[in-house]
Amino acid sequence: MKYVTIFNAVSAQPPAELGQPTTDQALDFAAADIRFNQQFLSAAVATALMNELQTKVAWQQDALTLFGKTHMLPRLHQWYGDKGTAYKWSGIEMRPRPWLPALRKLRNAVQSHTSVLFNCVLVNLYRDGRDCMGWHADDEAVLGKQPVIASISLGAERDLLLRRRGSHSKSQCISLNHGSLLIMAGDTQSNWQHALPRRKHVADTRINLTFRYISPDSAASHNRYFDQE
Repeated sequence: MKYVTIFNAVSAQPPAELGQPTTDQALDFAAADIRFNQQFLSAAVATALMNELQTKVAWQQDALTLFGKTHMLPRLHQWYGDKGTAYKWSGIEMRPRPWLPALRKLRNAVQSHTSVLFNCVLVNLYRDGRDCMGWHADDEAVLGKQPVIASISLGAERDLLLRRRGSHSKSQCISLNHGSLLIMAGDTQSNWQHALPRRKHVADTRINLTFRYISPDSAASHNRYFDQE
């Protein structure tokens, strides 16, 4: 995979503060394909993007009913994508809003970097360390058998925990910093779950963007890839 910034992927010359390109690091997780790029976006670019998304995204907070009790999700979110990419999870159906210009540019940069096609993105806003995400895998049928999830982190650094399916006693941690890119591919979603736990000491906001591809045929995962010279 090659390094591409949000700037040189779409048009303008990259600003000086981007520095030298960084590369993805393959992480050691059994039966998974997980790669991490600590500086996919420079601090300046990531901060500008975060400021824009905080004001431009149509944030909403949905309710989730579990075991007969209804709770408000401990985060805000929104779904953007191409037509026909509605997404349903835990009883919540999200219909895609049209791409914001900043999200479209970021998608182009992620596609150029990964050589993977993405047609939708879930944008989550964690207002502080009290907001969180429970244990889950991105394994819905519409994502295909081996989905590629590209996750951009902006703002407060938060811990992502991963555990093998069926093993609730041991987990591994990845610290997701401002401007980083985490890629989960291959059999990751089949064999691992992930969560973003509460961290009461964290006072700052975090935005997370997870780019995905929703296929009309959930069994056809191979058609997400395209040639990128």
